[in-house]
Amino acid sequence: MMVRGDDRRVVITGIGVVAPGGLGTKQYWDLLTSGRTATRAISSFDATPFRSRVAAECDFDPLAAGLSRRQARAWDRTTQFAVVAAGEAVSDSEVLDGLDPVRTGVMLGTACGMTISLDNEYAVVSDEGAAWLVDERHGSPYLYDYFLPSSMAKEVAWKVEAEGPVGVVSTGCTSGIDAVAHAADLIADGSADVMIAGASDAAISPITVACFDAIKATTPRDDDPATACRPFDRSRNGFALGEGAAVFVLEELEHARRRGARVYAEISGHASRCNAFHMTGLREDGKELAEAIGAALGTARLTPADIDYVNAHGSGTKQNDRHETAAFKRSLGEHAYRTPISSIKSMIGHSLGAVGSLEIAACALTIEHGVIPPTANLHEPDPDCDLDYVPLEAREARVDTVLSVGSGFGGFQSAIVLEKPRLGER
Repeated sequence: MMVRGDDRRVVITGIGVVAPGGLGTKQYWDLLTSGRTATRAISSFDATPFRSRVAAECDFDPLAAGLSRRQARAWDRTTQFAVVAAGEAVSDSEVLDGLDPVRTGVMLGTACGMTISLDNEYAVVSDEGAAWLVDERHGSPYLYDYFLPSSMAKEVAWKVEAEGPVGVVSTGCTSGIDAVAHAADLIADGSADVMIAGASDAAISPITVACFDAIKATTPRDDDPATACRPFDRSRNGFALGEGAAVFVLEELEHARRRGARVYAEISGHASRCNAFHMTGLREDGKELAEAIGAALGTARLTPADIDYVNAHGSGTKQNDRHETAAFKRSLGEHAYRTPISSIKSMIGHSLGAVGSLEIAACALTIEHGVIPPTANLHEPDPDCDLDYVPLEAREARVDTVLSVGSGFGGFQSAIVLEKPRLGER
């Protein structure tokens, strides 16, 4: 695992985003810093039968986003998001000129894969569930790709002609952090010079909504979609489902320097843990998340006092926000009370595996612009969540070092540290 000062340091030189509220990095950042929310009544299917009928959907037209008619027809929405975000990241970085294909790889994350296409396929071949024996004659010729989340990494690799390491990480809601972390390690250990890395999920479908309804993880505040997700607020009652993608160009620092690349941030540390405890339950003391944070700071050779901002998981469920608050206090000590912390899920929803990468994008932009996104809908803080959760309005601040964390079903806990690039250091 890389640490600051090693010979091969890893930096972000390109960012691409498909998110609720708009296509592209600029619209994404405008939404986050305005404190507006993108949650609304679900429009992609009839959600009337469900308990939770709100989500943060992307207004996404694959043809307007530059995909061909064949790609719009054949690719699942998750793949479409990933390819469009990767294209934006590569264009932003201007990295393709002179790129060595063998030293270039792709690492993407996803929690649910091709959910919408598989849900639709089942409806077609089973006559909306009426037929016990499915009729394969009605199956899509693209079904093979829908069963394999790796198909989206393949499409991105083909787009950028990457012949190095290519793969997919699926660790639930920490997939977006873990995919970027794994890609950074591949650069740090010399396996690649450039990695196209990030995550994508488009899981707003009947089967996904039904699953989260069953465990009551999503908010039933259907009468007021804009304020439905309320992280760290006393009245919170679950997250709003989201969708989207964020993809980055990661480069070895010297490789970026040689071509005069713009550098957003350096990835200086990361770590992950599992609580080995419960599929959806979290220990109240936040021990495992605190350990991941401590290990990430250790690999970055930083102390809690070095952290200028924390991008929280902040899902808006009763147990997560208390668990996370406890983890911050345990890992950051007294500095936890002096550090601004916020949850952008209050504005873009919880896009499962993709959200960790969307949060990394927000962290890199926070460093660049010196503006901390707020936690929307935080009007009445929970007394058990008594840290500075930046309520309602963005805050200007000098931000050199950011910690972003994620927590996922299965007990996954991940943390990653981004820093303002110190290009003169070795």
